[in-house]
Amino acid sequence: MLPKGTVMSDFNQRVIEEFRADGGRVGGMFEGASLLLLTTTGARSGRPHTHPAVFVRDGARLLVFASNAGGPKHPAWFHNLRADAHVTVELGTPEGTVERFAARAAVTEGEERDRLYEEQCGRDPAFAAYQAGTDRVIPVVALHRLDLTDPARHRAVAAHLVTVHDELRAELAALREGLGSPAPALGRQLARHCLTFCGALHAHHHNEDGVFDLLERQFPELADSLDRMRREHRVVARTVDELEALLTSGAAPETLRTEVDRLATALEDHFAYEESQLLRPWPRSRARACRQTPVCPTTPGTHSRRTGRKPKYGPVRGLPPGTPRARTRRRGAALRATTGV
Repeated sequence: MLPKGTVMSDFNQRVIEEFRADGGRVGGMFEGASLLLLTTTGARSGRPHTHPAVFVRDGARLLVFASNAGGPKHPAWFHNLRADAHVTVELGTPEGTVERFAARAAVTEGEERDRLYEEQCGRDPAFAAYQAGTDRVIPVVALHRLDLTDPARHRAVAAHLVTVHDELRAELAALREGLGSPAPALGRQLARHCLTFCGALHAHHHNEDGVFDLLERQFPELADSLDRMRREHRVVARTVDELEALLTSGAAPETLRTEVDRLATALEDHFAYEESQLLRPWPRSRARACRQTPVCPTTPGTHSRRTGRKPKYGPVRGLPPGTPRARTRRRGAALRATTGV
């Protein structure tokens, strides 16, 4: 139980800070417990939210329990991952560091859930008391680390990236369109669109950072490109924060238009670079494709091994070298339809 008068959000924040500062170890009531940090995307706000959670390893997956200390409602993080199963996990390592990686959350059902929860009660009797103290069935959630060396997973991640970028472009277009509203309504229009767009952008970049950490471990060749994308995330975040501050300060419409245009330019350049790096095959996937086919992808100015001719298409800004824009967009739409990501 929390000390009397303690606010849960303040308590969680102290646990999060201690966890990150001390390599995944936490004292107090959680001393010796297997704890991880779970970041989900807010179902309503679209912003990232981080919560500490007790976990247990079950083969290659991690299990967390939405006990909420036996409370009558599911914890907020459970509702969030039901809306968006893409999560970020932070885990202490034997070396005393904190590992961060992207994962997919899956809620267990039926007999599997019952077996897993019963096993947890055997490990920690407090969980039996939690279930006895509430009418709801406490969910058991499995966290599956993403394996980005799988070409199918690469295609799914690439398709998801295109989907999110297109959605964010549409939200930004709506934000810019709001700049044409009459002055009395301009602030309200921008505030509404910025709430949607800025929250979604913060969540997207936070999730990407978790994927980038995993990518860098599995594909060291991408380290320089990923570092650039992380730096751009910080620049874009500062620009968004400045825009939000201007909205609340009642800045003149001309000032708002200038800042929105600056954000749009920076964001489109960032999206273009990300797509140029992440839509093309990653190093190991490309090597596997080369072994299976007689012709490897070529870059502009080089010659096909089979024909000796230069590739038909030149570079396109924001897209992989040698790929025509229309064909890439059609492929992205097809991947989104077939992968369900």
